[in-house]
Amino acid sequence: MRYSQSEKMEIIRIVETSSLGVKRTLAELDINRSTFYGWYKRYAEGGYDALQVQRSHRRRFWNAIPPRIKQRVVNTALEYVEKSPRELAWYLTDTQGYYISESSVYRILKAHNLVTSPNYTVLSAKDRFEHPTVRVNQLWQTDFTYLKVIHWGWYYLSTVMDDYSRYILSWRLCTTMSTEDVKATVDEAIARSGVDHAYVRHRPRLLSDNGPCYVSGELKRYLADQGFRHTRGKPYHPMTQGKIERYHRSMKSILLLDHYYSPDDLRAQIAAFVEHYNNQRYHESLDNVTPSDMYHGRAAQIIERRKRIKRETIKKRRTAYWKAVAMPECVT
Repeated sequence: MRYSQSEKMEIIRIVETSSLGVKRTLAELDINRSTFYGWYKRYAEGGYDALQVQRSHRRRFWNAIPPRIKQRVVNTALEYVEKSPRELAWYLTDTQGYYISESSVYRILKAHNLVTSPNYTVLSAKDRFEHPTVRVNQLWQTDFTYLKVIHWGWYYLSTVMDDYSRYILSWRLCTTMSTEDVKATVDEAIARSGVDHAYVRHRPRLLSDNGPCYVSGELKRYLADQGFRHTRGKPYHPMTQGKIERYHRSMKSILLLDHYYSPDDLRAQIAAFVEHYNNQRYHESLDNVTPSDMYHGRAAQIIERRKRIKRETIKKRRTAYWKAVAMPECVT
């Protein structure tokens, strides 16, 4: 219980005039002795004014995030509603040159009721092979998924993804799932990656499931001509192609929020998603860089720059804290 200035003064007078003694009087008043002696000491040194209720001083932390940065987090979250707290943290670090942790962004957004549940369910699958890839264009994953166009029927999306960087090299919207469709998608991936150049010593290995188009002799001959080895996953074993399966799952969770009435509309939305996924979406499994950054060799430079920004940000916060402690009257 908190006592007012006048109540403290009254209690002191009661104790001073009581015939029961200090201990028994305080027991009757249900007041802790150390609390009373604290009041009495202040009263003896400063009189009645010293009994005024003291405001508790909020503890200051040297690493506290400034209010302007918190507001910047909120404004950025409202502008980029599709980004998660994790993605926002690294986006702010990369674009604003100011480090802020993922957990801090989450707490700020949670306080403003801006944290929502994801609109998709992550496909559970093993993330790593027993012998994971160590460079780009070492292994490509390919797979089909299906999408519906109103009044047109089902269309099939063929995709080739670089396993190491998760970069989408090529995709085609097809009316069938034939070997010719697979060959055309791989041709586009070869052209985009440049692995057909003479100076490229090692051709990628292609990983697929056991669909009819992937087990055909025609595809086997085609891949042999290209210098590609072909690996097929175990039947009923989704972890083998977990990366491209998750990619298709995430893509469809967005695309299926709308209806499409022509194949061109669907192609345009797929193209927009691929561009966002490759060049803008921070991938947690890639140390929060984009697949494009990883594929084109920019990841190490970006990560090193982030470390430097973090060191500089912490140094600035510590300096600002000690200035505020030394000159509290200058704090607004």
